[in-house]
Amino acid sequence: MLKLTIAAAIVAGAFISPAMAANTMMMSKAKCTNASMMKMDKKIDGMKDAGMKDKAMKEMMMAKDSMKMKKMSDCKMHMDNAMKSMM
Repeated sequence: MLKLTIAAAIVAGAFISPAMAANTMMMSKAKCTNASMMKMDKKIDGMKDAGMKDKAMKEMMMAKDSMKMKKMSDCKMHMDNAMKSMM
């Protein structure tokens, strides 16, 4: 029984880890540039879930405000949050 549990955990880990790594990579790519802002805006416009779309739009507004104030770490954080709400 213990061997079966361990084997199941290993198999589950093999599928979960790549997905988590892909999400982490996608989030770390957020850069506070006009080009990346426009790209994110286009992705958000295509969202179907109205609640998640609204949340992503609010995060992008905060990211743009942070960028204007030259607070790049805040800008990146808000862009990462917008990406998370798109998933």
